Amino acid sequence: MTLYFAPEAALGKDRDAFRGRWEDRLWLNVPGPFYGGETDTCRTGRISAPRHVLYGGEYLTEYVYRQPRTPAEVALLVEAADCDPFLGYGCDGDVRWTPETVREWWRDRDRITHYLSGQDWDGIDWAEQGVAAAVRDYASYIAGDLAADLRIYLYRLEEGRSPTSDDRLPGL
Repeated sequence: MTLYFAPEAALGKDRDAFRGRWEDRLWLNVPGPFYGGETDTCRTGRISAPRHVLYGGEYLTEYVYRQPRTPAEVALLVEAADCDPFLGYGCDGDVRWTPETVREWWRDRDRITHYLSGQDWDGIDWAEQGVAAAVRDYASYIAGDLAADLRIYLYRLEEGRSPTSDDRLPGL
């Protein structure tokens, strides 16, 4: 049994929906293959992928706060990317993230939790999309399971394969 689901393998022809540039990715994106860059501000991402997409940053653009773990979740993120008229989602994170940059992101996670807690998300919960609840979910994910997920992701980046339950995971 492997511990890492390689979501980009489930893309196939849907890879065309991901034309975002790494240089444009929003700092709020969680490390992994998918990210939001210069997306629109129409707030459509959560309609398609509510467990993966949030809005934030200076212009409240879309970003990926939880990487997909199943082909069905990848399909939802594809739909979110496909609805973005700016084509600002990217899927080349695996060739861009390095173990060093993942660890740097993790060390700087307080910046994200500070940002998440410093907004009145209940007051700007557009179209009743559950943004405030998703922000709390993201903050909880950072405080909980994300560390283990990132250690698994680090193993994949360092070793080029998914770890098994017998493999020792690297530290953050």
